[in-house]
Amino acid sequence: MANTHELKVAVQAEIDRRGDELIQVARTILDNPEPGFREHKTSKYVAGKLQEFGIPFEDGIAITGLKGMLDTGKPGPTVGVMGELDSLKVLGHPHADPETAAAHACGHHCQIAMMLGVGIGLKASGALDQLSGRVALIAVPAEEYIEIEFRDDLRREGKIEFLGGKPEFIRLGALDDVDLAMMTHTSSNPEEGRIAFGGTNNGIVAKRIQFLGRASHAGGAPHAGINALNAAMTALSAIHAQRETYRDQDTVRIHPIITQGGIAVSSVPADVRMETYVRAKSVDAFLSASDKVDRALRAGAMSVGGSVKITTLPGYLPIQSDESMLELYSTNAAALVGEDDQPKDRAGIGRNKERNLSLDSEANDGVVA
Repeated sequence: MANTHELKVAVQAEIDRRGDELIQVARTILDNPEPGFREHKTSKYVAGKLQEFGIPFEDGIAITGLKGMLDTGKPGPTVGVMGELDSLKVLGHPHADPETAAAHACGHHCQIAMMLGVGIGLKASGALDQLSGRVALIAVPAEEYIEIEFRDDLRREGKIEFLGGKPEFIRLGALDDVDLAMMTHTSSNPEEGRIAFGGTNNGIVAKRIQFLGRASHAGGAPHAGINALNAAMTALSAIHAQRETYRDQDTVRIHPIITQGGIAVSSVPADVRMETYVRAKSVDAFLSASDKVDRALRAGAMSVGGSVKITTLPGYLPIQSDESMLELYSTNAAALVGEDDQPKDRAGIGRNKERNLSLDSEANDGVVA
């Protein structure tokens, strides 16, 4: 029987042998970006790769998610290795889809290739014969919390309950048999070394916002209208006026966008839509900031005599990594890249990213339940 070091060497050798193939997987996904809960081409492509590698899997989880399984046949824990299927939307990105602006600006194409690399390495090397437990290869949709209105409509239609792929996997029981899980992200920050780990990520709630006014001819009878766009602009100013009230250590981040500003330049805007995140380092901080945002939104509507509908939706909790797993990861990372290529300050890594929460409310006047 091989020892632990020999098993690792065998797995690494198999991954290296298939390295060009895995890089091509990443490049193919890079060239076909799709935002969350729309990753149909990507999901089908990953399913084809799992079939090709002889790894049994379940698909259609949370619309586009997949879960492959490597089973040693011996009792032991189930370790999840995750990759994310979705892209961001970034106008002007060199790899953006010209029609949708979808772009893998956050490296998820690499995550999927790395996840498949784990499967190839373990299966083809024969290492599974000398291990216990199972390894779940989990391709989750919709990590990037974008297109709030689209996802909230899916929720209202009963197709999902949560607007992120991982919370949906939890709701559906797809992670019930997973004892511990990990994933490897990418970074453009050279200060994080060749392999970084640990650190903190902000928690988040998301808001779907609709300002309602009254349409009227903008040239002939503007006095007869109620300008919902003015309500939104006033609300944005009120949100900005709150920024000095946030403590630096809470890393509060609020960045609204207007997704619908009116239907014609000749008509007073009567229906204006916005979306925003409210992010912070702790639950108390982002819930407090969320209350301030709601107050600003209501003030904008009140200032012009309009109304506002605010839907506050579950986002992600601040991440809490298991320290024992981080130490194990560190030891193995050092064997691959050396001590000098690991981060010196784990607490500073990924500070303003975000992961897993549970809070849901709707109110016509913007009051959060």
